[in-house]
Parts: sequence; structure tokens; C-alpha cells
Amino acid sequence: MLKILLGSAAALGLCAGMATADYALTILHTNDFHSRFEPVSKYDSGCSAGDNAEGKCFGGSARLVTAIAEARARSGNSILVDGGDQFQGSLFYTYYKGKAAAEMMNKMGYDAMTVGNHEFDDGPEVLRGFMDAVDFPVLMSNADVSGEETLAGVLGKSTVIERGGEKLGLIGLTPQDTDELASPGPDIVFTDPVAAVQQEVDLLTGQGVNKIIVLSHSGYGTDQRIAAATSGVDVIVGGHTNTLLSNVSDRAAGPYPTMVNGVAIVSAYAYGKYLGELNVTFDDAGNILEAVGEPLVMDGTVTEDAATVERIGELARPLDEIRNKVIASAAAPIDGRRETCRVQECSMGNLVADAMLDRVADQGVQVAIANSGGLRAGIDAGEVTMGEVLTVLPFQNTLSTFELTGAELVEALENGVSQVEEVAGRFPQVAGLTFTWDASAPAGKRIGEVMIASEDGWAPVDAEATYLAVTNNYVRNGGDGYRMFTGDDRNAYDFGPDLADVTAEYLARNQPYQPYTDGRIARK
Repeated sequence: MLKILLGSAAALGLCAGMATADYALTILHTNDFHSRFEPVSKYDSGCSAGDNAEGKCFGGSARLVTAIAEARARSGNSILVDGGDQFQGSLFYTYYKGKAAAEMMNKMGYDAMTVGNHEFDDGPEVLRGFMDAVDFPVLMSNADVSGEETLAGVLGKSTVIERGGEKLGLIGLTPQDTDELASPGPDIVFTDPVAAVQQEVDLLTGQGVNKIIVLSHSGYGTDQRIAAATSGVDVIVGGHTNTLLSNVSDRAAGPYPTMVNGVAIVSAYAYGKYLGELNVTFDDAGNILEAVGEPLVMDGTVTEDAATVERIGELARPLDEIRNKVIASAAAPIDGRRETCRVQECSMGNLVADAMLDRVADQGVQVAIANSGGLRAGIDAGEVTMGEVLTVLPFQNTLSTFELTGAELVEALENGVSQVEEVAGRFPQVAGLTFTWDASAPAGKRIGEVMIASEDGWAPVDAEATYLAVTNNYVRNGGDGYRMFTGDDRNAYDFGPDLADVTAEYLARNQPYQPYTDGRIARK
């Protein structure tokens, strides 16, 4: 119960010599950092040194080092935890994999993190290398890893740490559909988060731990479900949906903390733009008396730690030749924001889908589908560098061409809009087709009119006809729920050119590129 007032019963307890002492803890937290070691722009893409000097940039490891030190000094009793997805999102990950993240997290002194789905992007082996390099536990409770020898006996479900004379139980969670979102391999079985959390809570409370924090890379909606359906959890530090919870921002998805069933849920957006700071007071029995705080924005007013700036510069040198190469120009900002592209047509989605279709149209390919989860940033107006394109498209995906029926195409679009309430990455950006959809209809019955472009104009999709399509190899192989694209009987070719290269070349041919939307995706 939040802000419980100790009344006469407590006073009687004191008189009887049973005095209790409240326990104050500051929980500092990050989530969905995605290798943004350098500052980012308001579009979550790269930010120039000049703009950074003028205070126009956000985040970066050097600001976090400063802010964490200041927060620790204010509190005197704190922990630092992460809600997952340190991996992927910039050339730093492409080049160093998890090594740079391990170095920076050790420098900042994290106490624990949970496994995000992107920690599996390069398989269990890279995750294990990261785990071996960090000085803190990495956790994941809702999966059976006993069949994966790389992680068996090493990746724990929960842990207990001591801080300020008290034991704190920490539990990790990752998305239940990680097998669709990443590349964990066939030997890990992901399970329901509610049952997994309750099992670990019962284990921890049986050991006398009465302050329990879940590090949940499961999304804001799932976090609320976990809070409502479990008992014994005190705080959930969220991730995965890049949710900003705040009491002052008009962009917030909810209050900080969001209270559900007495559980304080917090989340601090993504990309190091914020450092979450939750101040919790517990009574002696482990009940929350008060939970207050606010994510701290890592803007130009936060001084960058000089030593960290120097170290990030050293790590960046091998990357500079690639990312500083100017490949095109944009006449206006290209919107690749998650909150836009995962719920509707967006200009970045049109750019990427158009580029894909343009590259293979001479092969008879008619339609393109790009998963919005593959679009990781926007691009500012003006010069466009290869580094910016790689920040948007960091996954090293290749073009995949294949055959599918009209019925399967509609099924794919249904999958794409099926989790829009969760702002899921499967939302489809398209080219060569248009479609309407109804958000009020149940998932699986949302797609309305689907039209296919042809030399004679637009024609309704034919359920029995076979179409040639292009997507990326991740989606073609079932990623983001697109299982209807899989199979060896589709005349498929999964080893086309790199999607980032295709997009860069398209921008170069069409510069100055004019971003646009044209109503190809219409919501009823």
C-alpha cells in the first residue's frame, strides 16, 4: 500500500519496545540502451559534435556516468539495474558485439540486468561472452536454458544482493516470444512471465527476502499484468516497449511510478536519454510506504565525464571511416520514431520499403513488407551519412525474395497489425500495395481492403493468386510472427544485398530525398 501512515498501532509497538526502522532505497535504472554510447539527437540517431557542444544532444555513456555518480551521492543507499536490450542499434555493436557494453556497464557499476530479446541477436554464444565479461549477474527467469549448453548453469533466474544492511531479491524477465524476435536457437524454451515471477518470488520469500524487484524486458502492458496477477513483488523495472513513464512529460504513457496492486512500475524510455530514479521507502516487513521519483533527462545540462568521452572516442576510431561517409542528402527529417512507425505508415517505412522494392522490381517482385521493428531511428534533414543509415538499419539483414499467395499476404498483414496496442515491431511498412485496417476489430480480423499495384493500376488482392514479395531475411524466416513466410517451397532467395546498403544507394539516387507518406496504410 502506497504511503501508508503509521498510526496508533505503530505507536503502541514502539511503546512495547518493538521499534522498527524504515528502509530507504534509490533504484537507478536504464533500459533499451541499444549501444548508444555516444549522444543521440531528438530523433534517436547520431548527433554531431557541433550540435552536442551547443547542447542539442541527449544521452551517451559519458552523461550517464556523471548522472549516476550524482544520484548515488544524493541517495547514500542505491542500486543500479538495467531492463535489457543493451545490444544492437549502432556500429558499436556491429563492430564490438557485447564487449563495449560490458566495459561501460562495469565502469558505471551496475548491480544486475535482465536479458532483453536483442541480447540473443547473435545467438547464445555472444550473450555468454558478455556475461563472462561483466561484474554483475545477468538474469532471465521465464525460460528453460538447460538444453542450451552455452547458458545452462550460468544464466540464473534470480539473485539476492545486500545493500544498506538489507537483502534485495532481483528477478529477470525476457519476452515470451523471444524465439520470434531474435535468434536464441532451438534449445531454449520461453515460458509465461507470471508463473515464472511467482515461482521466483516464492523461492526468495522462503529465504527470508521481503523486498523484491523484477527487471522485466516484457513491455509496459505485460508488466501491469504481472503486477496484478502476482503477490510479493514490490517494484518492476520495465523495458522492451521503450515506454516513458513520467509525472511531468506530455509524452508519458503513464505516471512514474505506475501503481498496480501495490507494485511500483517504472520505465525510462530508451537510448540513454533518461536515467530512472525511484526512491522507495519500505517498512520493516518489506511493505512499500512510499515510492516517488522521476526519470532524469540526460540533456545538454548534464556534464559529460571527460574520461568516458575519451574512451568512447577511442572505441569509435575504427568506425569513423564508415559512418562519416556522406552518401546522400534529405530535404526534410525522415521520421523513424518507434511511436509512429509501429502504429501507422511513416516516412522511414516508406523509404525502406520503396528501396527494397526498387532494388528487385526488375525480377518481377510486386510487393515489399518491412517490419517496423527493424527501423531503429530517424534521420535529420541535410547531409545523410552511412553511419545514420546503419543506425536506422543496424541488423545486417539481407533482402529475401519469395512467393506467397494472396491469402498468405493478407494473413501476413493481419499478423502485422495484431499487436499494435503493444506498439510491437511486427507492424508492416509496405510498398507495391495498400491496405486498410480496423483497430477496433479483434486481432486476426482487422485487415480490410488490400490493393496490389500493377501496370494497369490498382487491383484487389486475389487470394488464389501467387505474388512475388521482398522482405528481409529475418522476417522471411519467421521473425516478428511472420511464420506464413517460412518454408522451402517458396522459390525463395534469402541472401540478397544488405538492407542498409540498398537503402543508402536508393537515397543516393534520389537525393535530395523528400520524405513522404501517401496513405498506403489507412486506419479506419
